[in-house]
Amino acid sequence: MTPRPGPTSPPATIPAAAAAPAGAPPAEGRRLRALIVDDERLARERLRELLAGEPDVELIGECGNGDDAVAAIERDHPDLVLLDIQMPELDGFGVVRAVGVEHMPAVVFVTAHDEHAVAAFEVHAVDYVLKPVDPERFAEAVRRAKRRIAAAPGGPARDDDRELRERLAALVAEVSAAVVPPAPPTGRLAIKGEGRVVFVRIADVDWVEAMDNYVRLHVGRDVHMMRETLSNLETRLAGSTFLRIHRSAIVNIDRIREVQPWFAGDYVVILADGTKITTGRRYRAAVQGLLER
Repeated sequence: MTPRPGPTSPPATIPAAAAAPAGAPPAEGRRLRALIVDDERLARERLRELLAGEPDVELIGECGNGDDAVAAIERDHPDLVLLDIQMPELDGFGVVRAVGVEHMPAVVFVTAHDEHAVAAFEVHAVDYVLKPVDPERFAEAVRRAKRRIAAAPGGPARDDDRELRERLAALVAEVSAAVVPPAPPTGRLAIKGEGRVVFVRIADVDWVEAMDNYVRLHVGRDVHMMRETLSNLETRLAGSTFLRIHRSAIVNIDRIREVQPWFAGDYVVILADGTKITTGRRYRAAVQGLLER
């Protein structure tokens, strides 16, 4: 059986100009390459309008979710990212964790009023703008980002650049620690559809597959459609025997029969019924942790 491939559709971004090497400062005279990340269309339009007033900044792409943002950052190496925090699935801090602080371009966080987040930004001296975005505050944040980018060397990190990344890492760590751990899952899931509610025991689920805003629960020979995002269901299943191994798949580790090495450091997970699922690059560590138990 051929392993199920991961998603093949590219991130929904505006076509980008030729990418510069990661971490390299823009060449003299070259416009800064900026990426907008926000799940709200009107918010992206507002940021696009404000960037239009920056003649030395070129907009190379827009992303409507965190997963696409991670892919665009790793592929296009923008100089500057305008990054929304409150996004479903993978939020702004999750994007930073996924890319890695050492590999993140200059970032200006964009957030609705959130007292804890704003206090954290102030403590760690990380740039942010509040929604609705004030043009003057936005222009000042972009100017500061430009100065940092212009000062960045092509070689080893400067002390102030290293200090900024340390502040960013401390910010992400603080915000992550403030997240309240999810409650243990109940014993079953209620699946609504066709005028009825079907209850499925969590322990009976073999694996879960993402289908846009739905998930497919594979339970033995039965398949149930449930209106839920995979990330939300992952949160609900936290503390149980389920492990996310791909952006589109969660498996019940009690159903794993075998794990085989695959290409480029990934794995093929084989379930008891013979189903084969390839792991995603961002979930390798989770699979490796399972192998080391």
